[in-house]
Amino acid sequence: MTPECTLKVSSPAELLAAVPYLLGFHPTDSIAVVAFRGPRVHFAARHDLPEPDSPEDEVVAEADHVAAVVTRQGVEGATVIGYGPAERVTPAVARTAEALRRRGLVVHEELRVTDGRYWSCRCAGPACCPPEGHPCPPAHSVVAAAATYAGQVALPDREALVARVAPVTGAERAAMTAATARAQGRLADLMARELHDAGFARLVRHAGRTAVRAAERSYRSGRRPGDDDLAWLGVLLIHLPVRDYAWERIGTEPWRVTMWTDVLRRVEPPYLLAPACLLSFAAWRAGMGALARVAVDRALVQDPRYPMARLLEDVLGYALDPDAVRGWPRVTDPDGPGGRKVRA
Repeated sequence: MTPECTLKVSSPAELLAAVPYLLGFHPTDSIAVVAFRGPRVHFAARHDLPEPDSPEDEVVAEADHVAAVVTRQGVEGATVIGYGPAERVTPAVARTAEALRRRGLVVHEELRVTDGRYWSCRCAGPACCPPEGHPCPPAHSVVAAAATYAGQVALPDREALVARVAPVTGAERAAMTAATARAQGRLADLMARELHDAGFARLVRHAGRTAVRAAERSYRSGRRPGDDDLAWLGVLLIHLPVRDYAWERIGTEPWRVTMWTDVLRRVEPPYLLAPACLLSFAAWRAGMGALARVAVDRALVQDPRYPMARLLEDVLGYALDPDAVRGWPRVTDPDGPGGRKVRA
């Protein structure tokens, strides 16, 4: 998915300069598809370049899947760009372009990027595409400057994006471990106040909602909560009504992505499932598909069966447009007469 950022591109070179900002990182060993609705970029997707020994049927199936995802966006045309060595890129670009054409899309261009230079896979003569290729736009190009000014970020590679959601280490991790032990004791004290399941559930919901709102106030004002406050939130988020309360409050404000990134990085491993999914949802709502993917991947590594993670994996796999599902999720107050409407 592409972020809300208007970038003017009028040549293959300018499009190449824009791609890292559309994806959120500089792609390597990748196939990228930039899709257009009219003259505007509407959607950008990336998948790994097939390995040299990949079975042909798997390679064709991946190209068909990408074409299906792109077509569902209601676009009219696309440009296919391959990043990597020519012997792997050229056939992969051709397969993806052909899969797009079979679904009725106009393929405007097929490009290969290798070692800082680019070629058109369609060009057969040196007049338009010299054997040595064209130099890729510099990092300080006009398009890059416009994207940066608009608040878009292009990390060096996907590994840098993964590192963005990695757990904190060292003294910060030790402090969170101690804070989490205190939060667990605090939850045990809460349980001791109300031994009946229904009463305990109400206490947890109240404490959880209070903790969510307090965290929102902190991040909205640009402050990070202390270790004890964040650990308390992490412990409470394991309870589905608390997680769902946080889920339905997520909007498109940039601080929400900052909030759930920080929560995910700081909570102890047993408590990462809910924050990882909440970050994935917040990033998806904000048009940051690559960040949404690496966040949900952290949840799936922890528990491949976690329902919310699997749901978000499907949402990202089908590249659903957030605008197409406005008002989702809707979670009815479990204490009210309507009961729950969402369970994930």
